[in-house]
Amino acid sequence: MNPADHDAPASTMPTHGDLTQRYGASLMGVFGAPGLVLERGEGAVVRDVEGREYLDLLAGIAVNVLGHAHPALVAAVSEQAAKLIHVSNFFTTRPQIELAERLVAASGGDADTRVFFCNSGAEANEAAFKLARRTARPGVVVADGGFHGRTLGALSLTSKQAYREPFEPLVPGVTRVPYHDVEALRAAVDDTVGAVILEPIQGEAGVIEASPEYLRAAREVTRERGALLIIDEVQTGVARTGEWFGFQTIAPEVMPDAITLAKGLGGGVPIGALVTFGAASTMFEAGQHGSTFGGNPLACAAGVAVMRTIEDERLREQARRLGEHLVAAVENLDDERVVTVRGRGLLRGIVLRDPLAQRVVVRAREAGFIINATGPDVIRLAPPLVITGEQIDTFVAALPGLLDAAETEENAS
Repeated sequence: MNPADHDAPASTMPTHGDLTQRYGASLMGVFGAPGLVLERGEGAVVRDVEGREYLDLLAGIAVNVLGHAHPALVAAVSEQAAKLIHVSNFFTTRPQIELAERLVAASGGDADTRVFFCNSGAEANEAAFKLARRTARPGVVVADGGFHGRTLGALSLTSKQAYREPFEPLVPGVTRVPYHDVEALRAAVDDTVGAVILEPIQGEAGVIEASPEYLRAAREVTRERGALLIIDEVQTGVARTGEWFGFQTIAPEVMPDAITLAKGLGGGVPIGALVTFGAASTMFEAGQHGSTFGGNPLACAAGVAVMRTIEDERLREQARRLGEHLVAAVENLDDERVVTVRGRGLLRGIVLRDPLAQRVVVRAREAGFIINATGPDVIRLAPPLVITGEQIDTFVAALPGLLDAAETEENAS
């Protein structure tokens, strides 16, 4: 069955059940059964195929920084699609050059800063992994709890054993140390290590933030030992934390050798990037890396529109302001079942006293809110940067009732 759904009368439009059945019959089951079949969105609100609305507090896992159907992004993609969608990297285009220039400026780079474009966060981290190998030192140090992607090289860097084990043996030479443990980091970085790769905030681990001291120590250790410091900004970049990049929010004086980006950069259009500084910008020689679709004009036009709109609408400032608003609102609930709220800007983890996070996610969806659990006791929020304080307040007001429902379900099971 493959009807032209958009041409069907409303009475015969397929239901959620119809579409999820077709999904299961045609797509690989790597994501499990989808919770919703979404049809359209505007701002921070999405609507499913049966017309029900949801407040999107996840933004495609920190991707849709401008929300849904933002006029600036729609116009940029539409206009570029009418000109050029793809040209290959035998050539370049104005959107590719402009987006690279904007990233150089936003990162605090200088004349030695360079950008390589790709298609995803995993691909950006693959490029970073290869960059580390260009030091002629095979070792890489990463942190427990880190998530860097699921392609084979990126998976070798990722912490979660359940993700790695089915595909072992992976790329050798990766050493894991406890996150935020300076002494363990010092002990691990020797003259066989080409790079240390860290997230400034570990999103998948439960929105766990590095301290300024830890990032400073990582910079000091890598510089002393002649290794690269690579900051994974895939989830924290593009104004998510209140600055262009997460490391700038936490320790702006720390300048890494490279950062990796994706997610929010295209506002929903797939794009990733590796940004290098200083000597790291000359480590790849012509032909040593590439990406057929990387830097294509459509994705880069989307990226330019995203970065321009963040500036025009002052969304970095809004991320800081609304992040603080969210924390204060949750704390004002004075609910003993909420332990704390972690994170920066509009990347937040609500830590629960009890392991109810997944049940809360389901109850929230039933109540019209899209959120995410990153563990048994942490709710992750990464809403569009265009969300309003009033919209955030509707979720906070609903949270005690969602916890009540989750507790009742848990007690009955």
